[in-house]
Amino acid sequence: MQQTILLINELIKDKSSEDALQTISAHFPGEVIFSSSLGYEDQVITHFIFSNNLPIDVFTLDTGRLYSETYSVLQSTLDRYKKPIKVFYPQTNAVEKLVSEKGPTSFYNSTENRKECCFIRKVEPLKRALQGYSIWITGIRAEQSEGRKDVPSLEWDEINKMIKFHPIIDWTLDEVKQYITKYNIPYNPLHDKGFVSIGCAPCTRAIKAGEDFRAGRWWWEQNNKKECGLHSN
Repeated sequence: MQQTILLINELIKDKSSEDALQTISAHFPGEVIFSSSLGYEDQVITHFIFSNNLPIDVFTLDTGRLYSETYSVLQSTLDRYKKPIKVFYPQTNAVEKLVSEKGPTSFYNSTENRKECCFIRKVEPLKRALQGYSIWITGIRAEQSEGRKDVPSLEWDEINKMIKFHPIIDWTLDEVKQYITKYNIPYNPLHDKGFVSIGCAPCTRAIKAGEDFRAGRWWWEQNNKKECGLHSN
């Protein structure tokens, strides 16, 4: 697999984010998938894919606890590009068992409970979504958190046994916003209200000026624990 990563690195060397996606999808048709949370960054990549008709499948996860604004941007994106976005849901029996046994807000009680909820609502559906693919495209950026600042644009995901490519890993938030504006890309209006990262409604809030990017996620936990498990490696 290291040889494949080296090959891809050579193929996309000195290419823009958009050109790199075009190159990878051309060399690995039917093997590339993109996971979108419908946030700023992912909307940029969705535009890359859909506006260029790239052979990259796109999916999103509906945890059952999303903001209404997130559903609105999903619909706006479908209306704009006329391209399919597959939606994956958590297993009904797992959600029913969790809520029946621990209640609807058990995630506030401990990090273990929160990670259990994240696993059921996000990680398990993600694993189903990634099945059959060899390259996973994400919208993470280095400046989003301490744990992401040293992540390379191309890496091996040992947990999911596949290559991960982060085409805008080095982009700043200002660059993301400028691209959104330039191409009039649909985006979540919560971003205009101080939401830098948007996930489940009970676990996401707006941040204040000067706060860390991840301050709006699981604010009752320590910073070094603020990952849901989707990008743990």
